[in-house]
Amino acid sequence: MLNEEIVDAMVRSAMQAMDNAYAPYSGHTVGACVLAADGTLYTGVNIENAIGRLSVAAAEVAMYRAIADGKREFDGVLVISDFERPFVPNGAVLQLLAEFDVPEVIMANMTGKIERAELKTMLPYAREPIENAAHRD
Repeated sequence: MLNEEIVDAMVRSAMQAMDNAYAPYSGHTVGACVLAADGTLYTGVNIENAIGRLSVAAAEVAMYRAIADGKREFDGVLVISDFERPFVPNGAVLQLLAEFDVPEVIMANMTGKIERAELKTMLPYAREPIENAAHRD
């Protein structure tokens, strides 16, 4: 479990990144921060599109930035939004996190409420990387 100091830094980074979100359709901005195993923080924001399936979640953007930078091991991800409840990532995002075995998901809202969960409890039947390679459609 990540310590409070690191979680606070992740919250600040994700909140700052939210200014760059593109959310003209939902009106809700989402920020994310991924902690790579080497301590590097990567942020992302939601990017909406008129064609819904082309929209990208904030955690996806953060993960893709980290992966493009050569990172493959992660300690956690934080997602935050202006919703009343802490923001919960969708199943597709959880599967992306499972691909890289991200152990902890931290969900937050703008008023400081934070919920934490192990990825395994959020997506207990995630496909593992080797399963994905063996079941290409």
